[in-house]
Amino acid sequence: MRIRSSGKNTHRAAAPRRVVIKFGTGILTRPETGRLDAAQIRRLADEVAELVLSGRQCVIVSSGAVGAGLPAMGFDSRPNDLTAKQACAAVGQSLLMRGYQNAFLRRGLHAAQILLTHQDLDSRKRRANAQATLERLLATGRIVPVINENDVVAVEELRFGDNDELSAEVAVLASADLLVILTSVDGLYETLPSGATRLVTEIRDFRAALALIKNETGILSTGGMRTKILAAQKAAESGIRVVIANGRRPGSILAAWEGGAPFTDVPPLLAREKATTSK
Repeated sequence: MRIRSSGKNTHRAAAPRRVVIKFGTGILTRPETGRLDAAQIRRLADEVAELVLSGRQCVIVSSGAVGAGLPAMGFDSRPNDLTAKQACAAVGQSLLMRGYQNAFLRRGLHAAQILLTHQDLDSRKRRANAQATLERLLATGRIVPVINENDVVAVEELRFGDNDELSAEVAVLASADLLVILTSVDGLYETLPSGATRLVTEIRDFRAALALIKNETGILSTGGMRTKILAAQKAAESGIRVVIANGRRPGSILAAWEGGAPFTDVPPLLAREKATTSK
């Protein structure tokens, strides 16, 4: 089984030039109410701002629009009805972007909203347009693109992805060096014969990793560890390193290459490894 478990990760790697960072619903909203957590958005934006001001290019793939729109739509919890989720997202997207914009303005930066669908990325022309816009924004050195699925017209991520798959597609689109998927746990865990759990610190065998997963998601999110592993596989097969880390733990983004916090590391696959996993 080509996974490594030690309960901690002291991995240090070369600092990336371009990073895509995915924020899941569970780390952007308050667990007890599901409402947008403004303090958490400010903290995460500050971490991203530090990277941008040090010369790195960062792209955020953000969930959270549905959770942000719950109060305005009169919901106490995430609705099951798809149309209601889309309505919540329509209200919440502007609130989510306001949070990012206010947070980045404090650091002299700006947020740029980009709404995409998987169909946009499947279309050669629309994909090229999105890529050109992304490059232009990043070239300024002072704008952080914030990408979300266009939930009003697309439903794939609303139903089961929480933007995990979209984050991998954006990482490929942006030719990123690193994809950091932030969630509410430290990474993938395996259950030992004793019943205790231990962090998987490195994944090279995706079948073995998927076999460890229990189907668990939060009440405000739609993704789970399975969608994160599948997203990591897609990015790794395109030569992009992936880190799955705890977005509630301060410093998790920087720790992806400097170490100092636990996470699950997914190295980019070599050509021979791609051939092995496809058999």
